[in-house]
Amino acid sequence: MGQGGEQEQLQHDKPESLSDTLRGYAEPLPHPEQVTDFADFFDRYGSARLILLGEATHGTSEFYRARDAITRRLIERHGFTIVAVEADWPDAARIDNYVRHHDPRPRRGDGFARFPTWMWRNVETLAFADWLRGHNEGLPPDRRCSFHGLDIYSLNQSTHAVIDYLDRVDPGTAAKARLRFGCLSPWQDDPTRYGRETMYGGRESCEGMVVQQLREMLDKRLSWLKEDGQTWFDAFQSARVVRAAERYYRIMYRSSTESWNLRDRHMFDTLQAIMAHRGDGAKAVIWAHNSHIGNAAATAMGWRGQFNIGELCRIAYGDDAVLIGFGTDTGTVAAASDWGADMRIKTIRPARPGSYEYAFRHTGVARSLTDWRGPDRRELMEALRKPMLERAIGVVYRPETELLSHYFEAVMAEQFDAWVWFEQSKAVAPLGRETPHGAPETYPFGL
Repeated sequence: MGQGGEQEQLQHDKPESLSDTLRGYAEPLPHPEQVTDFADFFDRYGSARLILLGEATHGTSEFYRARDAITRRLIERHGFTIVAVEADWPDAARIDNYVRHHDPRPRRGDGFARFPTWMWRNVETLAFADWLRGHNEGLPPDRRCSFHGLDIYSLNQSTHAVIDYLDRVDPGTAAKARLRFGCLSPWQDDPTRYGRETMYGGRESCEGMVVQQLREMLDKRLSWLKEDGQTWFDAFQSARVVRAAERYYRIMYRSSTESWNLRDRHMFDTLQAIMAHRGDGAKAVIWAHNSHIGNAAATAMGWRGQFNIGELCRIAYGDDAVLIGFGTDTGTVAAASDWGADMRIKTIRPARPGSYEYAFRHTGVARSLTDWRGPDRRELMEALRKPMLERAIGVVYRPETELLSHYFEAVMAEQFDAWVWFEQSKAVAPLGRETPHGAPETYPFGL
């Protein structure tokens, strides 16, 4: 975020001219609970290979319901067969087993046990999973839509997933995996301690062990793939998570930029692996925070050396990747006051002057889709090329320090292709207790 006079200017810029321009292009949307009518506005994106759907918070119901409605349409009418989300691989695999392989619906509390549990263990996600299971019911296995996690934090769960798979297919290799992963065992429930010990305590890293395990799984993949390609893929991705998480926790104390980039590179590489596994013509919808799916090169993040999955998708897929941001002005949000603290339903403060959200609020359109792709939208794109403040609420929300904690500069015209706006919004509805007793926590530096 800019400092001094530049920030003062941003805070006092008047929104009238931008709001007037936005009003001319904003397409009023029905409520996302009107699934069919809402989804009609998003058929225009059906020819893309990747649709990245964002969120300005990790706890707003309208964002989840909107992504649900859009994704249903992309799956039903436009051939999308992958949903990939900002969640841990083993937790998302429970949902994938439910929607594709007819496992029983996961019981409350089984998955997504690490803070912030409400981010995926909520009524809105469950409704989508139930719909996806019903959609897949009558389809052959190779045409069913899959559900995957892209994130990096499940060190404990992922090591157990690898060993469980190897116990079934190759007990000898499983025994070696136990010895290799044993290097990480003292830190499984608190991997941040592993990072501190290797960074400051002179502890030797486990890098060589986890790399060796990953290589062995690659060396033996041909024989294992013949038995069951899907379970091998799941186990191999879990081994990749162990490798990435081990490195992440070693570097997180050294550099927040380096650890952020490692995380988003892992998410992009995981997406690429899923696309390749699903075969030619695979098309994916990604659900993640705006800070991950908007092109980081057009934000203060990128200006200080960070990249994200949105930027990598733009580079790799060009116009075949559509980046759609989501924003809100006021309402309620599920969030905590500090990392690891209890979830609260918090009131969102009105958007600050000098922000994009402030300008969208002054259009007077309560719900809208604003799309600036195409030669007939040059006026709109030019209006959105001016750097302005943009709000980002993660799993922690601190209204008392909102400007410093939750606003950054961005150039929206280059960050996204379109913007979905909800002037008023409400918090997601968590399923059960939001932080199960005794669940291990992790501390990612970022949203």
